Amino acid sequence: MRLLEISERLGTKLHGDGSIEITGVCGMEQAVAGQLTFLANPKYAPKVRNTRASAILVSEPVEGIASLVSSNPYHDFARALELFYAPPRPEAGVHPQAFVDATARIGPDASIGPFAYVGPRVTIGARCTLYPHAVIYEGATIGDDFTLHSHAVVREFCQVGHRTLIQNGTVVGGDGFGFAKTRQGTHYKIPQSGIAVIEDDVEIQALTAIDRATVGETRVRRGARIDNLVQVGHASVVGEDNIICSQVGLAGSTILEKNVLLAGQVGISGHLTIHDNAVVYAQSGVGHDVPAGAVISGSPAFDAKVWLRAVMAYQKLPEMLRTVRELEKRVKELEGRAQPGGE
Repeated sequence: MRLLEISERLGTKLHGDGSIEITGVCGMEQAVAGQLTFLANPKYAPKVRNTRASAILVSEPVEGIASLVSSNPYHDFARALELFYAPPRPEAGVHPQAFVDATARIGPDASIGPFAYVGPRVTIGARCTLYPHAVIYEGATIGDDFTLHSHAVVREFCQVGHRTLIQNGTVVGGDGFGFAKTRQGTHYKIPQSGIAVIEDDVEIQALTAIDRATVGETRVRRGARIDNLVQVGHASVVGEDNIICSQVGLAGSTILEKNVLLAGQVGISGHLTIHDNAVVYAQSGVGHDVPAGAVISGSPAFDAKVWLRAVMAYQKLPEMLRTVRELEKRVKELEGRAQPGGE
């Protein structure tokens, strides 16, 4: 595909030779002649001079290489990838080795792979794909253009919206972790009678658990992106356009509002609210409500700028301790001299 055609399809401004033939898209360090690369973060600008790519997506033209100037190079990089690669999609139809209950309703152009299971009274929309060993329990409702990868599960009566992608090994609607202690000290299981609801345009990556509520619902709102190995506790709400990175744990009844970002290995205690546009840095432990727009870090988490200063001070503690001990020793010596009979 010629560079000029790519520029036109992306809506970028071309600087350089539009007749260059582009065969693919790659990162700056791995790209070779004939490939398009990108620069989204200015701190990586020095690497441009060493790239072997034939063209680059950037926010400003770069001397010495054909440039596609974009207001959002990273977004257009993703769009450019789509011009050269589309993941394979199985053919429509129900494989003979799949099980689909007679009471289930399957929309047109669905693809259901071998050993997939669709339970009683399930509703699945148009153009959905169930890969081998995907499982949908009784009474679940699924929207259009849904993809459920192998060994992923949507449990009984749960609801999933349109254009939602659930990766391998994820469980939507597994039982919440609820037990009542008896007089004998044993743990009595509380029936998990609620459901999990996944709204439109959500992606949930591999080996993540979205627990069903004890009563009511657990909800993942429109446009949320949830990474691998995330635990969403019962009756929690993941807000619109949230980004939740790997190994995050939300205890029950946690509320995340819009555009919240949780970096990797964040732990959130239950029954609290993280308000709009808040950012929680990696490995933070949050035990309180977080105001809108706040950026916090640490365990227990607090303002990230203060945390950074505290971390810098922490590295100096051994030196500070030696200084304090030396000062204490000198003070004691001065006190001894001040006593009667002292020198």
